[in-house]
Amino acid sequence: MEFDYEETVINIEEIISEIESGELTLQEVFEKFSLAVADLQKCEVFLTQGEQEMNLLIETLEDGTQGFGHGYTDS
Repeated sequence: MEFDYEETVINIEEIISEIESGELTLQEVFEKFSLAVADLQKCEVFLTQGEQEMNLLIETLEDGTQGFGHGYTDS
């Protein structure tokens, strides 16, 4: 199953709402909190991997365009 960042964020927000409602037992709060932390860690990994991929693409783009621009004028 592929990771869905947006769905995970929605899930975290729902957990926060449940905790803030005050209707959960302390045990349920601990369980929900643990789930939210696990989801946050997944989001962090996803974002870190995405950032690394973007940086690699930018480096590749910069390396590929270094030869361009010589002798080119915008007039």
